[in-house]
Amino acid sequence: MAQREYEAFDLTDVAAKGLNYVTSMTDEANDFLPYWYVGIHVAPAFARHVRVDDAELVASWYEAVVALQKILGRDERAQAAQAGFRKHLLDCWGPAGLRYHRDYPWSNTNHASFHEMGWVLAGLNRLCLEEPDNDQARQRAEGLVKGLRALAIQRKIKTFWSGDFPIPETVLEFPADLYLRDGGFVPERCTGRGEESIRNAVLLEPLTTRAIAFGDDVALELAEGLANHMLGLSRYFNWNGEFFGHVHSALWFAIGLLKLGRHMQRAHYVEKAWQIFRYVRSLGSEFGWVPEYAQWFAPGETHCETCCIKDMIEFALTAAEMGYDTWDLIVKYTRNQLSEQQIKDGSFVAVDRDRPDDPRKGHTWKDLDRRVVGGWSGGAEPNSLSLARFRSIAGCCVGTAPVGLWLVWEKIVERKADGVFVHMPFDRETEEVRVEVGYPNRGLMRVAVKQPNDVFVRAYPWMGPHPALRVNGRPAPVVQAQGCFVFAGAQAGDVLEVEHPLQDRESEETVAGRALRLVWRGPDVVRMDPPGLPLRLYQREKGVEKERPAPPAMAGGGAAPAVRMQPTDRK
Repeated sequence: MAQREYEAFDLTDVAAKGLNYVTSMTDEANDFLPYWYVGIHVAPAFARHVRVDDAELVASWYEAVVALQKILGRDERAQAAQAGFRKHLLDCWGPAGLRYHRDYPWSNTNHASFHEMGWVLAGLNRLCLEEPDNDQARQRAEGLVKGLRALAIQRKIKTFWSGDFPIPETVLEFPADLYLRDGGFVPERCTGRGEESIRNAVLLEPLTTRAIAFGDDVALELAEGLANHMLGLSRYFNWNGEFFGHVHSALWFAIGLLKLGRHMQRAHYVEKAWQIFRYVRSLGSEFGWVPEYAQWFAPGETHCETCCIKDMIEFALTAAEMGYDTWDLIVKYTRNQLSEQQIKDGSFVAVDRDRPDDPRKGHTWKDLDRRVVGGWSGGAEPNSLSLARFRSIAGCCVGTAPVGLWLVWEKIVERKADGVFVHMPFDRETEEVRVEVGYPNRGLMRVAVKQPNDVFVRAYPWMGPHPALRVNGRPAPVVQAQGCFVFAGAQAGDVLEVEHPLQDRESEETVAGRALRLVWRGPDVVRMDPPGLPLRLYQREKGVEKERPAPPAMAGGGAAPAVRMQPTDRK
């Protein structure tokens, strides 16, 4: 029987498709304003503007387009989109030092959400790092941090039935989850999402990044105060780091807590961050599916928001920098679910190419089958993408997934004092080495050395106990240190290889209430049963036609049928 052959994983291809989405799913007439709301299950498919396009998306998509160009190189269309996102990000600042949005026909009450300010500050941090001489960006970031600190309440005394007790540490929280541009805090107004404490506390990570990268003491104080509030008075996490609610917010907070604990040398911050991470990992899968919510829905009703996959990867990368062995998770999550939740083929999308866009209402129908390629799902099942769900493609995920790809890309090869480390099995070329991998068809990592150095190739469980090491085709002794195979004294021109037998490994997991049978080849899932509908995942065998849902039938005259998007935003 002939050996099955599978498609090789190509991180740059995933990035290129992502770049297609973030550059084409934009509105040039409105300075490349992104489209969050995309309907790909109706005929004809459409996209339309909503308020959040000019709230968190202009910041997160700025980060995304920068990240993707760091992988793929400078791109003219991407540069134009980046300039548009930057223009939006630096515009529309107002009361309390917060960022609002332009008044569009499709927007209602103009307000700033503290959850969204997390995205905005993260975008400003990236802009300041990319353009260190951009005084306007620096002033916006500093002003936002000071404005946030001024709006925060400091809790100083617990007045209990048995007396008054001073609170020894800095504890800060916001009195609500939104701030009206024309009215400030209004008690009868709320986002309705609930979980105000953790939604607001996503600011912890960008505040910590700002404090570390730019020496911002106000950011550090606010970060410490928010961390203390979440770990204490909020009562959001239990003694073991478990919680009830929005996983992306909790993970983003945990990333900030881990970074803050490392920076401030607070061991209890680090330990609590790990508890949150371990809890979320217990809810997900080995291949990277992560639930959008913890304990809000029955297992069969929950979905995976790609933001959560990126968060798990970023946490694991931060932990790896601190010396923890989290590499296996990073590789498997990236090569599997992070990639699978991306739309790779838009042939199933029904398009009316004759219908003109409606700029007044913010609607577009043009070339949606091409433009949706590269978008990431905000609500995937373990084995399929649910196209009819409100967030079958999610603008927030399109902003975060590329950052996750870039963070992984940066760590595939790392120059350290000990030598050059090849951390992960992805094709990558740097000044020091060129890395080629054979997965999922061959258990091989090949490193072509470009500069003399000691080279460390990280070992993984799927390599088995006795991989073969070669230098220029000749057997080499197996020497291990720091979790890696060591090729000491490698010279320019040397070709280093780590090879091992690669066979199918079957496993079973129950994920989101579904009993799944998986076939692994090294770090890659190459088959999953039962297959899902309508857009089946893990169709990786070469030469086998992929199953795709048929485009929905057009109603008479090309008008869209009476199909409604799911109205509830569970984000």
